[in-house]
Amino acid sequence: MHAQDDVPGRRPTGPGPEHLPSAGAGQEVLAAIVDAPGAAPRLSPVVLAPRTPGTTLVAVVAAPLNPLDLVIASGTFHSARHEEPYVPGSECVGLVLDSDHHAPGSWVYAECHASPATPGSFATRVLVADEDLLPLPEGVDPVSAAAVGNSGTAAFMPLVEDAGLRRGETVLVLGATGAVGQLAVQVAHRRGAGRVVGVARDRAALQRLLGLGADAVVDLRADEGIEELAARLLAAAGPVDVVLDGVYGPPLEAALRVCAPRARVVNVGNPAGPTARIPAGLLRGKQLTLSGFAGLHTPLRDKRAALTWLWNALTRDELRVDVRTFPFEELPSAWRTQAASPHAKCVVLPADSRRPPSLPTPFPADRSTRP
Repeated sequence: MHAQDDVPGRRPTGPGPEHLPSAGAGQEVLAAIVDAPGAAPRLSPVVLAPRTPGTTLVAVVAAPLNPLDLVIASGTFHSARHEEPYVPGSECVGLVLDSDHHAPGSWVYAECHASPATPGSFATRVLVADEDLLPLPEGVDPVSAAAVGNSGTAAFMPLVEDAGLRRGETVLVLGATGAVGQLAVQVAHRRGAGRVVGVARDRAALQRLLGLGADAVVDLRADEGIEELAARLLAAAGPVDVVLDGVYGPPLEAALRVCAPRARVVNVGNPAGPTARIPAGLLRGKQLTLSGFAGLHTPLRDKRAALTWLWNALTRDELRVDVRTFPFEELPSAWRTQAASPHAKCVVLPADSRRPPSLPTPFPADRSTRP
């Protein structure tokens, strides 16, 4: 676990605040800007539009950096591509500054649908639609609460709600060393799975899963065929009831071969490839259920039960979250760290918002983000 001390965000010198398409006679904030597909983020003052009814102004305290943010910024994401400059960031935890529905100073979790017209969460302050806010429960650490937002729902909802995980079942997690995979191992274990097996490439990171609830781990090997991998998966897991697939491609093809009859498979990502071969005979013969989960297209109201479970587990010290924090001025470094698959959750701390005027100090400057 790693936490950095506060470093005040330095505003860049040069021209005055930029006006994004949504800007109006509002306030100036420091924000990250992606100028075009594939560009790295840069920090700049921008003018935030005035708050309108149905929205809440939030001082951003902790903004997780998700693989989704990088894929959208790259211009390769299947559901969103922004040609004009925009402020990225898909979620945050912060303090309410102005709202018709939430008390000033109260803690909230926010989902942000970043676009050139709607600034995202990588800013000192953000405007969020009221329907995209949830109050945080008492006692939950704000950085940890943010860290399990996108990643936690991508683990919990596919396993518990989509696949309907039952006690005693065997769970296979493909891509188990990433932030989603680590939480999926813990969710499966806490929800009563009989056996949990993690699969990924990094052997050292895989070994750490054994302390999080995994009963066994299997490393992916570049020179190995599908049948050989399937044999090792079967030896480690036996027949599998539920697969949480965060990689797709050949690893999924191998996992399907070790599925038990009527197994449920839910895909949440595809870094191993955009396609997978699924033999019709295998699909029908085992009567498998294959589905996909996309948090981007799931309303926050549908995530509330999952987030409540995750936040309550944090307050009971039942989840471990490896968090690396970065002051706002180091967002480009966090961006590069996330691109290198850090096996941890990168969370950006916009310095100006950590002690908003007339609001309580969120947390001490020198702290650990481990729950």
